[in-house]
Amino acid sequence: MPASPIPFSKFAGGLTGETAFDVLAVARGLKAQGKDVIELQIGDSPFPSTKHAIAAGLAAIEGGHTHYCPSPGLPSFREAVAKNYTREFGVPIGAENVVVGPGAKVFEQFFCEAFLDPGDAVLVFSPQFPTYAPNIQRRGGVIVQSALKQENAFRPNLADVKKFVETHPRARAVFLNSPHNPTGGVATADDMRGLADLIRGKNIALFSDEPYCHMVWKGKHETPLSQPGMIDQTVAVYTYSKSYSMSGWRLGYAVGHPRVAEMLGKMINTTLSCVPPLVQLAGQAALEKDADERDEVMARFQKKVELLVGELQKLPDVHVLMPAGTFYVFPEVSAICKRLGITSHGLAMFLLEGADDKKGVACLGGECFGPPGQGFLRFSCAEPDERLVEAVGFLREAITRTDRVKAYLDSHPKYRLV
Repeated sequence: MPASPIPFSKFAGGLTGETAFDVLAVARGLKAQGKDVIELQIGDSPFPSTKHAIAAGLAAIEGGHTHYCPSPGLPSFREAVAKNYTREFGVPIGAENVVVGPGAKVFEQFFCEAFLDPGDAVLVFSPQFPTYAPNIQRRGGVIVQSALKQENAFRPNLADVKKFVETHPRARAVFLNSPHNPTGGVATADDMRGLADLIRGKNIALFSDEPYCHMVWKGKHETPLSQPGMIDQTVAVYTYSKSYSMSGWRLGYAVGHPRVAEMLGKMINTTLSCVPPLVQLAGQAALEKDADERDEVMARFQKKVELLVGELQKLPDVHVLMPAGTFYVFPEVSAICKRLGITSHGLAMFLLEGADDKKGVACLGGECFGPPGQGFLRFSCAEPDERLVEAVGFLREAITRTDRVKAYLDSHPKYRLV
């Protein structure tokens, strides 16, 4: 045996994960001990997977679709995706433009492997999804941040894109997420046109992260693939987790130029082999037969978001917008944090662990999504309506318990606001 543990690589030693899953583990541990926890920390649907998806998945198992299949995906599923995509978004694509993965997240890594060399720069709109940074850093990429502002409805700042493209010597890629997690911001058609005009024809690849494409509450979903020529330099990714409540099935897909789709298929081949065919057949059934159920569930999500926003707007020192999309609400609570001397994620953890012995609310501090998120909280709407109302009532009461805040900070000094 070695005298001391074999050291990890520099990358592994600095690897960070998605905080939502860390908080999920804490919340579930407290619930196991008997604490009543309202779980608003993770972006999972509270609704069952759609009916035809479930039936098709069961039938696929019974039918023996439990072996390997082509790495890019089942031809029938890729064709179904292409047909549906053309109909929904008006972008004419074929099966050759589609590659299947276990959700959308894995394509962050594959995109970086496909387009980045060490030292290449990537523009990221921040606050951002937490796994962007590790996947860029895995390739030795350099992150350049563009802050998303509440006063601009968390839409991308195209002036920052222009500066990045024109002045950074190693500008190589842009990460775009719309509808946006965690803020709920949605890029408009003008935003997409402006972004496309800035990078079209340049040696810059665009990663367009679109898991919430069916959760647009204001306007309509826009994909950069609808802009002329942008399919040549864009990888757009989608997931079944939100639209069809199939998070545990692990199914998603990427759309891009056939040359890029072929490369992504090789990456699936050399890492994951393939996505289980039974899962793909379930997804195909969802695309072909579950649109009405999907849209009904999306309408229910919108009502939940409106309810939570309405309750939060009643609280003093909370500034919150109705998100243009997603099922997240991202209130600004910096005045409360300053008054209590606690960071926003410290406030989130206080609500879970320290505000009450028998009850708690699980949410996330905005800084979990990057420094521009400081002073915000992120709530998902993945609980029954009455629990959303109850959570806001708990927040209202918890921030008055200054003695408990002090005790929590004494035992968790890392959450003190400097």
